[in-house]
Amino acid sequence: MNPQKRREIFTRFRAANPKPQTELEYSNDFQLLIAVLLSAQTTDKAVNIATRKFFPTHKTPQKMFAMGQDKLAEFIKTIGLYKTKAKNVIATCKILIEQHNGKVPEDREALEALPGVGRKTANVVLNTAFGHPTIAVDTHIFRVSNRTKIAPGKDVVAVEKGLEKFIPTEFKIDAHHWLILHGRYICVARSPKCTQCGISDLCEFRAKTKK
Repeated sequence: MNPQKRREIFTRFRAANPKPQTELEYSNDFQLLIAVLLSAQTTDKAVNIATRKFFPTHKTPQKMFAMGQDKLAEFIKTIGLYKTKAKNVIATCKILIEQHNGKVPEDREALEALPGVGRKTANVVLNTAFGHPTIAVDTHIFRVSNRTKIAPGKDVVAVEKGLEKFIPTEFKIDAHHWLILHGRYICVARSPKCTQCGISDLCEFRAKTKK
């Protein structure tokens, strides 16, 4: 895909959605971190349903740590891997309290040192909470990048590096959200909605759907 096509794709994304936001619900950086941690291998909708039960009264790592692993597990038992996630959340709260004065660190290495926080989660937090031009490659972004040929790659790291290289600087802050939303609602896995797609004429996916 040539640079002109890429620029036009993101120009259209921006025109359609000038200020894209994550669909996870949260009230501060700490809750964003926890929500993203909980969202691994499950949907944002499922996470939101669970966190609505306790986020309003647990806005700090201190309060969530005091709640304890067992009670947290009860709140999130409707989402996948809830026991492991509850353990990681409480352990993360402890580290935030003891090592970061209860604040979410604006640092990749420090974020990835937290239990249950990998590169993707760190990228989401750095982008959404702190405005870094990072791109967290999930299944949606991986699919869209390869299918459209915006930034094809054999694994998530290759796609991430490709996106960082090819996306024009002015679009990098919001690219993460645009690509996720496009993959979630239009460029879906089984039957992409090519006839509803605003970038269909620019996309290099050969087997475009006709309906």
